[in-house]
Amino acid sequence: MLLQCGIEDGAGGESTRLAWLRPETLESLVELNELSLTLLAEQAATHGGASGPLLREVRALWPGLDGAARRRAAGCPYLLLDAGFADVERWRTPAGQVGESARPSWPAFFTVPGTVEVLRLALTYAWHLARTQLGAARLLLGTSASCAPLIGGCTLRQIHALAERHAEWLRPRWAARPQVWRGLLLAAGSGEPRQLEEAHLHGLTLLAAETRALATRAPLVAAAAAPAVGRTATAPRFTLPAGTASTAPSPRSPARP
Repeated sequence: MLLQCGIEDGAGGESTRLAWLRPETLESLVELNELSLTLLAEQAATHGGASGPLLREVRALWPGLDGAARRRAAGCPYLLLDAGFADVERWRTPAGQVGESARPSWPAFFTVPGTVEVLRLALTYAWHLARTQLGAARLLLGTSASCAPLIGGCTLRQIHALAERHAEWLRPRWAARPQVWRGLLLAAGSGEPRQLEEAHLHGLTLLAAETRALATRAPLVAAAAAPAVGRTATAPRFTLPAGTASTAPSPRSPARP
């Protein structure tokens, strides 16, 4: 329902649909998105030629966006970066050991100097929303219902430690869909309100679809992992070596003293 509130096309427009969010929450989101776009542009400028279609798109379109256009791109009603906000396994480690597992096997997307600082701000923002505005956390971050309490259960010190140790967690949202980013940046550059709203709505729709998929998959995973209920346990069977007599009492007769 929370995500539906963000994607329903009402007569009042996007601002009306998101009016239930606190103004300071949206202001912080825009600020964080501006930092995210700058980080992505720096990564594209440094490695754009050999780092995949997303960075090539950003590298080609970024110079044509002035300050106002970049601000419009940052105004989308969701965080443009992801740090595993819906990954329960990433956050399920006991509180005192969050992020203490072995180094992950996936490569880091961001390698420019500002990565850790942006990740720290993104994780702190997610932590704050998970503790104080669960609905906003789910809508703006795509956080799953089962993951948000785990994020909120961390301490602030743990959140900052995660940023220091796991820069590879930070990735662009929809990194494998450069067309989504192209649509957003072109709409921001055009300045056309309707085109920009459609780009924002597309992102919200994608987030809603991902959240529904997670909600559908979670019960199936839980059912597969849960022990069987109502089944009679089968006792283990032991085979004696050939020629060995059993000294166990018969179940049909009392044991001899």
